[in-house]
Amino acid sequence: MDFKKTIYIILPLTALVLLSAALFLPVDDDARKEQEGLKDYFDGYYRIGAAVPSRFLRDGSELDLIKKHFNSLTSENDMKWMNIHPRRDQYNFEVADRLVELKKEMDLFVVGHTLVWHSQLAPWVLKPEPVGDPAKDTLMVDRETLRTYMKDHIETIVGRYKGQIDGWDVVNEALNEDGTLRESGFLKVMGAEYIPFAFQTAAKADPEAELYYNDYNLVNAEKRDGAIRIVRKLQSQGIKIDGVGVQAHWELNYPPISEIEEAIEKYAATGVKVMFTELDVSVLPSPWRMPTADVSTSFGNNERMNPYTDGLPDSVQEQLAQRYREIFELFNKHRDKISRVTFWGLHDGVSWKNGFPIRGRTDYPLLFDRQLQPKPAYHAVIETTEK
Repeated sequence: MDFKKTIYIILPLTALVLLSAALFLPVDDDARKEQEGLKDYFDGYYRIGAAVPSRFLRDGSELDLIKKHFNSLTSENDMKWMNIHPRRDQYNFEVADRLVELKKEMDLFVVGHTLVWHSQLAPWVLKPEPVGDPAKDTLMVDRETLRTYMKDHIETIVGRYKGQIDGWDVVNEALNEDGTLRESGFLKVMGAEYIPFAFQTAAKADPEAELYYNDYNLVNAEKRDGAIRIVRKLQSQGIKIDGVGVQAHWELNYPPISEIEEAIEKYAATGVKVMFTELDVSVLPSPWRMPTADVSTSFGNNERMNPYTDGLPDSVQEQLAQRYREIFELFNKHRDKISRVTFWGLHDGVSWKNGFPIRGRTDYPLLFDRQLQPKPAYHAVIETTEK
């Protein structure tokens, strides 16, 4: 027998057997956690999204983070009226086009934010062209002109992305805290009709896209009931509405989990999808009793309101982790009603909460730190899944 040939045959066979066995060995849990992202843990639960600035949509470490962890994307600001449609005859589609490219590349669910909102609105929408007369220059456009502007805006944008953008925040923040309609320019000029008109126009432009009403503080009873009235009215008129977006700009101790749960159940009872569209949890002291996301609000900065300029203490990290754990345990309990959870921002360094409602503060409201590393809150969230 030629022992050299035998050895040469046995060694490759042995290596092949060992490799095959290794493929079937259980993957180390830490290694698995390193490979998988949020979207993998919540597969079968609901979509996990992020709202991001346009600069993160090109190559870089932020885009790598997005690709690993999220299966839904929202443009943080670039699709708001003042940016996407700054002049009557000018549209800026570059960012939305890039979102659609990424949708195809990553199999994303893309949300258009937002079609009709009183804030970050291009000045020309509600004001006629200035004529140099102080009395006339304070007037608003008439009802028919505003209808024409809304129709053109919605048809152009939704029509361009028909079959490509999956859902739209059609009307944003139309309610006061007591559930009545906000006295916005849209309401003053068109009355309450502007809401069904916006939804009707969007539905005609893309019958397959999901259409949402989106607002903050929607777990508070009076405002929640106001949103439900909007849903019911649209439904009674046969107008398409697919979901309610609950902006979840929350705090370590507010709102109570019980109020969030009651809101989920009441919205779901109307037959629409429930989604948490702008999730972040501030760790900083609040200057008010009840939080808001009204971007026109601001307060002065001081040391008491900005206590963590040099980093977040471990004790507060744990509070944040526990708060996120409780929130996602509730979301998971109601995953049959919830279609999407979107974080408002990618990491702490770019969160709007650093400057709202007090400019210059240092906040830590998201799952990834300023170095794009997962925080204890991230691990608390993935531990709520059954995987």
